[in-house]
Amino acid sequence: MTKHSFAELFGSAPELRVSAPGRVNLIGEHTDYNGGYVLPTVIPQQASIELARRDDRIVRVASVNVGESEPFEYALGAERPRHDWTDYVQGVTWALRQEGFSFGGADLRIESEVPLGSGLSSSAALLVAALRAFRDAYSVKLPDVPLAQLAKRAENDFVGAPVGIMDQMACSLTAGGQALFLDTRTLHYRLLDLPPAMELAVINSGVAHQHAGGDYRTRRAECERAAATLGVFQLRDLTADDLPRVMTLPEPLGRRARHVVTEDDRVLAAVAAIEAGDAEELGRL
Repeated sequence: MTKHSFAELFGSAPELRVSAPGRVNLIGEHTDYNGGYVLPTVIPQQASIELARRDDRIVRVASVNVGESEPFEYALGAERPRHDWTDYVQGVTWALRQEGFSFGGADLRIESEVPLGSGLSSSAALLVAALRAFRDAYSVKLPDVPLAQLAKRAENDFVGAPVGIMDQMACSLTAGGQALFLDTRTLHYRLLDLPPAMELAVINSGVAHQHAGGDYRTRRAECERAAATLGVFQLRDLTADDLPRVMTLPEPLGRRARHVVTEDDRVLAAVAAIEAGDAEELGRL
């Protein structure tokens, strides 16, 4: 695949280059959209964007990962989903406009090392990087937590993927060697230094997934049905004392609810292990 430079694509040099990392979740699977606790960390692979401002309201964007030689072009205010990778950039400018931020057009070149569809938050890394690019280019006042929330809004409301907030917060806030302990309901968080003795191995299962459809959407809907049946706002509101009641639910709703209750407890135990410097206990969990 030929990787065209920014100058080859747009005829000039970029003004800035930004990036955002992918992430892997240590503990806290399928808890973020249930209002629970999560404990992700970031990986070395990054999504990078080069940008040059324009003096009009046109956005031109190219991704070297898809091998297209011609940039995709659209006008600010005319964003329309195409159901491909361009929706993530269009979603960013759409979300920025929805929040009332002032900014102009731009040329963007995207290059990502984060494997696509591998559960490593390639989409969140791209969204966070794109928001950083526009923030830095146009001096948009957008701190890291609101930036993550805006990335989630773009993915939920423009791309159409019913994701939680974990991925965007991890990509926006976390540095290498840290874990992000996040309460996804309140967005209170702590950055924890991982034990020096800890080494992380991430294995690609080869199974691709999509947040916008398939099993992810189904599982989220099952969790919402379980919460409604149990009379709680979210499964986060259950405790271990509720497990006997949880297991009266028809399957798979019972399994879904039990998982969230026990997984939240595992996150809290993992945080305690990290704070104690106990890599062995963290590995056991």
